[in-house]
This record gives sequence, C-alpha cells and structure tokens, in this order.
Amino acid sequence: MADPQDVTENAEKDPSDWVTGDEPMTGPQKSYLHTLAREAGEEVPDDLSKADASETIDRLQQSTGRGA
Repeated sequence: MADPQDVTENAEKDPSDWVTGDEPMTGPQKSYLHTLAREAGEEVPDDLSKADASETIDRLQQSTGRGA
C-alpha cells in the first residue's frame, strides 16, 4: 500500500481539487498561457482562475507539442 504522504503520488492533483484553484491565475501562468495561446493561434481570457489556467495550459501544450 502506498504511503499517502508520497510526494510523487500526490504531485499532480486535479486542478479542480486545488484549495486555491478559484484564485486568479499567477503571473507566470498568465505569461506562459499567452505564449502558448499565441503559438496555437488562440486567444485566452485574462481573468482565468489558477485551476482554469492550468487546464488550459495543459490543453495548449498538447496542441503546440510543448507538452511532449
């Protein structure tokens, strides 16, 4: 049985489960998100939450090939 404190197991929580997920996205998230959006030819809103920004970053990484 895995130790619940195992950092590798808990490192990637679903953003919807984040305690701070409803807070505004961070500056680094915003910067990276806009870089990815520009590469993908998409526009993204400036008022995303941390959780929404993370999910959008994941999606854009897939579409731009940066997530590989």
